[in-house]
Amino acid sequence: MKCPFCKGEKTQVVDTRESEDGDSIRRRRRCLTCDKRFTTYEMVELRMPQVVKQNGMRSEFDEEKLRTSFKRALHKRPVSAELVEAAIDNVTQKLHALGEREIGSRQVGEMVMKELLKLDKVAYIRFASVYKSFQDVGDFTEAVEAVRKSPARRVTAGSGKRKKT
Repeated sequence: MKCPFCKGEKTQVVDTRESEDGDSIRRRRRCLTCDKRFTTYEMVELRMPQVVKQNGMRSEFDEEKLRTSFKRALHKRPVSAELVEAAIDNVTQKLHALGEREIGSRQVGEMVMKELLKLDKVAYIRFASVYKSFQDVGDFTEAVEAVRKSPARRVTAGSGKRKKT
């Protein structure tokens, strides 16, 4: 750490304290060249992975795009905003937990589908029809059959309880 006063490269940590919420560390430093003191802060920087699209293009992860996908699939469905936000948080936490610098858009789509299946089967089918580019009624039939066979449970809006569907 360079001294902000004399640009000296030798500094000494005099005091270290963790913030009240525990998400940063405050360090009091002394420059060994000019003997002046200054404060630095250390905190975690979490970066979302870049999304690699099917055509190979890369783009920054955009939580708003994720939210839009959920909203479109869940349009006029009985799922509370709190449950949608929790599902979005689940996806973003899984992406953080991977610890990867890049992730394929297909993998993100699969995560969204898993969350939608937990929330609402109709929304799952809506999303899957676009995501998997359904071409005919047979594709819908296969998806509906897969949903019928799944042991997923739907969370009812407002109740916070799960009911078997």
